[in-house]
Amino acid sequence: MAGGIQTALRMIYPSRCTICGTQVDSDFGLCGPCWRDTPFISGLCCDACGVPLLGEDRGEVEFCDDCLKVARPWSRGRAAMLYRDNGRKLVLALKHGDRHDVVRPAALWLARAAQPLLTRNMLIAPIPLHWLRMLKRRFNQSALLAKALAIEVKQEQCPDLLIRTVRTRSLDGLRRDERFETLDGAISVHPKRRHKLVGRDVLLLDDVMTSGATLSAATQACLSAGAKNVCILTLARVAKDT
Repeated sequence: MAGGIQTALRMIYPSRCTICGTQVDSDFGLCGPCWRDTPFISGLCCDACGVPLLGEDRGEVEFCDDCLKVARPWSRGRAAMLYRDNGRKLVLALKHGDRHDVVRPAALWLARAAQPLLTRNMLIAPIPLHWLRMLKRRFNQSALLAKALAIEVKQEQCPDLLIRTVRTRSLDGLRRDERFETLDGAISVHPKRRHKLVGRDVLLLDDVMTSGATLSAATQACLSAGAKNVCILTLARVAKDT
């Protein structure tokens, strides 16, 4: 019965490419050209942020130049794609275009990227928005991604594990040190949710990583509250042109 309903729905509403809208065979996917033009990350990558690296993956831990220069408080990190071309289009469509249809395929891409990070009984949590920004935007894109990812990998998620205690200015245009200074102490663990992370591995999820300042502040908050270990995962990673 359910299969018949799904078939009928596909006939009436055929699946479309998430980026260009071209009809595709599978739900929540990309057409061939858009898939080829989307900068998914695979192969050798930085173990701290997931940015792709030159060379072959021989199973050894490698780090990018940024992660060698800046101490990361989290243990490991990954990203599903680079923040350029179709990767940028997808993030902006979700973040500013109210394209919530991006969430389901993004959860599949994130689940694939997260495989080296996942541990038993891991808690997934999104990077929070300040409540004033939440009122303006109406949703937290990172929370939507975290919820969908948790369902995909069958792990617990806590949408309000972290809170923004300070309404910070926009980070756009700021230097790296200014970003870290701006975020210092701006994120904390929700006092009513602290019991959820004590002694557990935590996976923090954000839509984009640029300098890592936001993820660093969130990681430090989790570790200070008693988390056993923290890993980070992003849908997209800003990277320098190589």
